[in-house]
Amino acid sequence: MITSKQRAFLRGLSNTIQPTTHVGKEGITDSVIDSIEETMITRELIKIKLLDNSGLSSKEAGSVLADKLNAECIQCIGSKIVLYRGFRRDPQIILPRK
Repeated sequence: MITSKQRAFLRGLSNTIQPTTHVGKEGITDSVIDSIEETMITRELIKIKLLDNSGLSSKEAGSVLADKLNAECIQCIGSKIVLYRGFRRDPQIILPRK
C-alpha cells in the first residue's frame, strides 16, 4: 500500500514522462493489458492515455488496469492514468519513507 507522501512523490515523477500506451475505441482488451504488462517489465512508472472514443472514464480504466496488472493507480486526471508497480529486485525508484 502506498502512502499519500509516496503517491505525491510518484505524481511528481510522472509529470516528465510521456504516455507509453493508448486505449482506443476497443477499450481495455487483452492486447492492451499484454502491452502494458510488457512495458511494466522494464518500467516501474508508466503513463497511459485514454482516447476520446474509448468510452471509459479515467477512474474506471485506472481501477480496472490496476487490478488486472497488480499495480497501484497513482493518478487519474483528464484522459491520463499513471500506474506504478515496483520492481521486487533492484528497484529503480526509491520511494520516500512513510
